[in-house]
Amino acid sequence: MFHGSIPALVTPFKNGAIDKTAFADLVERQIECGAGALVPCGTTGESATLSHEEHREVVSLCIEVAKGRIPVIAGAGSNSTREAIGLVQHAKDAGADAALCVCPYYNRPDQAGLEAHFTAIADAVALPIILYNVPARTVSDVQPDTVIRLGKHPNIVGIKDATGDLSRVTLHAAGLEGEQFVQICGEDPVTLGYRAMGGVGCITVTGNVAPQEMADMHTAVDNGDLAKAQEIEKRFIALHKALFCSPSPGPAKYALSQLGLCSPETRLPIVGPDAAARAKIDAAMAIAGLI
Repeated sequence: MFHGSIPALVTPFKNGAIDKTAFADLVERQIECGAGALVPCGTTGESATLSHEEHREVVSLCIEVAKGRIPVIAGAGSNSTREAIGLVQHAKDAGADAALCVCPYYNRPDQAGLEAHFTAIADAVALPIILYNVPARTVSDVQPDTVIRLGKHPNIVGIKDATGDLSRVTLHAAGLEGEQFVQICGEDPVTLGYRAMGGVGCITVTGNVAPQEMADMHTAVDNGDLAKAQEIEKRFIALHKALFCSPSPGPAKYALSQLGLCSPETRLPIVGPDAAARAKIDAAMAIAGLI
């Protein structure tokens, strides 16, 4: 269903507005380099500072440019269940293949609230839903038992797990044996381990900057060529880390600007990396052979 390197796309800005041309070019670059799917309007797409109109515009543009060549998993989460349902409905109407729905942030729901939130979304819209668990950002953590119950809903088809806890891959798989439930890594530095535990891919930040190499790493895993996959990861581990040396997606946008692909512009409260952070990113890109 969904597999391999799945970039969480940045949303390029130019003088405060969405740079549609740069975004379309980034989508084409990903497709040419072998991305398994695309995620517009995720965390890396600065969804938190996009207006609803801009959010819908970016999702629709991604689908329009992709033209069905690879799946589009539309970021569609919110800390308001009603708002999330609206975003998922738009994703379905626009032609997305799935929606990525983050755990509600700020509200701090318990497990019963998380289960009710995701169930309400899945009941309301007939579109495949991928749960997005990122406790470091949301301060809520959908536990394995809750994931297992949710994974039995016909419209909930997988999870993006950014906890860094690799044991959860096995816990989810054991509880959902026989279900068509995909597990996707949400942390670039642990992707190889996640794949070894049974994950099918990574929703990646590094894939914005190095789409071909991240696709190649997953292909190597698929082909059983662990040595090649490890060699790629050794080259890119410094970049995985550097892309979070200041608040994301500032580092990723700076790296893309170094490649001449878009402006480094972000929206407040995110500011671009300072001189020390830029030096780290440049050094990591050099190690990876990108500059």
